[in-house]
Amino acid sequence: MLSTVEYAAVDYAPASGLLSSVWLLIAIPAVSAAVLLLLGRRADRWGHWLGCLSVGASFVLGLLYFARLRGLPNRSVELNLYTFIPVGRLRVEFGLLFDPLAAVFVLLITGVGFLIHLYAVGYMAGDPGRRRFFGYFNLFVAAMLLLVLGNNYLMLYLGWEGVGLASYLLIAFWYDRPSAATAGKKAFLMNRVGDAGLVLAIFLLFATLGTVNYRDVFTGAAGLTTGTVLILGLLLLLGATGKSGQFPLHPWLPDAMEGPTPVSALIHAATMVTAGVYLIARSNPIFSANSTLQLVVTSVGALTLMIGCIVGCAKDDIKRVLAWSTVSQIGYMFLGVGLGAGAYALAIVHLLAHGFFKAGLFLGAGSVMHTMREQVDIRRFGGLWRSMKITWATFGIAWLAIIGIPPLSGYFSKEPIIVAAFERPGWTGWLFGTVALLGAGLTAFYMTRLFVLTFHGPKRWTEDIEHPHESPPVMTIPLILLAVGAAAAGWLMTTSVPEWLTPTLPAKTHEPVVHLAHGVVTTLSTVVTVLGVGLAWALFRNGTALVPRPAGPVVTAARRNLYFDAINRAVFEVPGRWLTRALVYVDGKGIDGLVNGLAAFVGGGSGRLRRFQTGFVRTYALSMLAGALLIVAAFLAVRLG
Repeated sequence: MLSTVEYAAVDYAPASGLLSSVWLLIAIPAVSAAVLLLLGRRADRWGHWLGCLSVGASFVLGLLYFARLRGLPNRSVELNLYTFIPVGRLRVEFGLLFDPLAAVFVLLITGVGFLIHLYAVGYMAGDPGRRRFFGYFNLFVAAMLLLVLGNNYLMLYLGWEGVGLASYLLIAFWYDRPSAATAGKKAFLMNRVGDAGLVLAIFLLFATLGTVNYRDVFTGAAGLTTGTVLILGLLLLLGATGKSGQFPLHPWLPDAMEGPTPVSALIHAATMVTAGVYLIARSNPIFSANSTLQLVVTSVGALTLMIGCIVGCAKDDIKRVLAWSTVSQIGYMFLGVGLGAGAYALAIVHLLAHGFFKAGLFLGAGSVMHTMREQVDIRRFGGLWRSMKITWATFGIAWLAIIGIPPLSGYFSKEPIIVAAFERPGWTGWLFGTVALLGAGLTAFYMTRLFVLTFHGPKRWTEDIEHPHESPPVMTIPLILLAVGAAAAGWLMTTSVPEWLTPTLPAKTHEPVVHLAHGVVTTLSTVVTVLGVGLAWALFRNGTALVPRPAGPVVTAARRNLYFDAINRAVFEVPGRWLTRALVYVDGKGIDGLVNGLAAFVGGGSGRLRRFQTGFVRTYALSMLAGALLIVAAFLAVRLG
C-alpha cells in the first residue's frame, strides 16, 4: 500500500544577483567565531563587539535577501556551492535553500540573536571568559543558520550537530561549577539519543530514495509505502524531540539553565529548541502522508505542554520556571505541526512570537539576577518594580504576551492553535482542544505567580541586598525592543506569515470539523486565563513561605520533575552503568585473561623446553639415539601387530 502524500514541487530558481551571496549569512558569524577562538586573549578587549557586529551584519543581509525574495514569482532560490559527497549513486551538494520558511527563521535567529548578543555585552562584562563566550555564541548562530538554510538533510544534520556542540560549550561555559559541567553533559548525551533517530532517518531516505535532497525526497515520497513513511516520520520525530526538549527527551532542557542567562535566552527563544519544529515543518510532505504519524506528533505536543505546565507551577527558580515554560510552549508548536495542513503555519507564527516574548522573559530574569547578586529564588525577591521600572514593564509585557492576553502577540499566535485542536475530527479533537485550554490556564497561573513574586508584594531580600538598581542601557535597550515585538508581532504575523509561507507549507484543503465555535473557544480560553491570573494573584500577592509547606503527591511529583530524572536513572543510567561494569569485567577477566593465560602458557612452556638445550654434543647424540630407537620400536610394533 502506497502512502497518500501529496507534494506540489516548488520550482527553485538558481540564486543570482544579490541572492547568490546568501552563503554570507553563515560565513560571517562562522568567521567571527574562528577569529575570537583562535586569537585567544589578544581579542579580549574588542572580541565581544566583533561578535555583536557579525550577527548584526547577518541580520541586515537577511533583511536585504528577504526583500529581494519577495519580488520573485516563486519566492524560492537554491544555491549549490560545490559537490560535497560524490560517492557512487550518492551525490550531495553543499547547497543552500532560501525560501519563505528559511527566510523567517533567518530573521528570527539573527534579529533576536543580535539583541541577545547586545544584552550579553553588559551581562558578561565582568567575566574573564567573555571573548570565549562570544566565540561560542557566534558558532551557535552559524550552526543554526546552516541548519535552516541547507537544501538537503545532510546539510541540516551538519548544522544540527554544530548546534549540539555549541550548546554543550555554552551550557557548560562555567565548567568549574560541577552543576554546569553535569548539565552540559546531560544535554549532550540526551541529544545524542535524538540525533541517532535523525541519522537513521537519513540512512533510510538514501536506502529507499537514493537521495537526501529536499525536493527529490518530497517528490519521491509519493512512492513509499505507508509503513516506510511511518518509520521515517518516527525517526525524524525522535530527532525533533531531542533538540526541542519534548517528551520523552525533555529532561535536559531545564538543566540547561546552568549556563549564563543569555545562553538560556538564545537556546530557548530563537535557536536550538526551534530546530525540531523546523524539521517537522520542513518535512511536512512526509508527516502529512500518514494520519497515525500526525496523531503521534500531536500526542507528543499535548503531553509535553501539560508536563511543562504542571512542573512550572511548582518551581521557585526564576530561570527554571521559564525553562519549563519553554517546554510547554514548544509543546503547543508540536501540537500545531501535528494537526496538519493549515496548522503548520500557525505553529511557525507561535514560534516567531515566542522568540520575542521568551527572549524578553529570560533577559528580564537575567536583569533581576544581575541586581540581586545572581540569586534565582523568586521567594527571595518581591517589590522590585519600584527600583527596576524598565525591567518590570518589559517583563510585564512579555508575561501578558505568553499568557495570551489580547492584543499582545501570544493571543494571536496561541489562540489559533487551540481552535485548530478543537477542529480535529473525532474524539481526539475534544481531547487535544481541552488539553490546550487547560494548558492556557496553567500557563497563566504559574507565569503570574512568577511575575507577582518577583516584582510585587513585600520585600523578601537577603541581607546582602541593599539597593537593587536598574540594569545598564546596553541591557535595557534589548529588553525594550523585545517588548515591542512581544506586544505587536503576533497581530502583524497572523495576518501576513501564513500567506507568506504558502509556497512551503500546505494550507487547509478541507472544511474543519466544528466541535466548538471559534468564538466559544476564544471565550473559554480567555476565561481560563483570567481564572489562572486571578488565582495566582490571590495566593501570592503577599509573598510566599521561604520553606515549602508539606505538599500532596501531585505537588511533590511536580517539584521532582514528575520523576522523569529518576525514571531515566533507573531505566537507562543504572542498567547502563552495570552493563558497562560487566563488560569491563568480561573484557578484563575473560578476553584479557584468555590472551594473557595463553601467553603465560607459551612463555612457561618455552622456559621448560629451554632446559633441554644443554650445549653438550653427547647429550644431543643420546637424544637422537633415543628418538631413533622409539621410531624403530613403533614400526616393529605396527609390523608385528
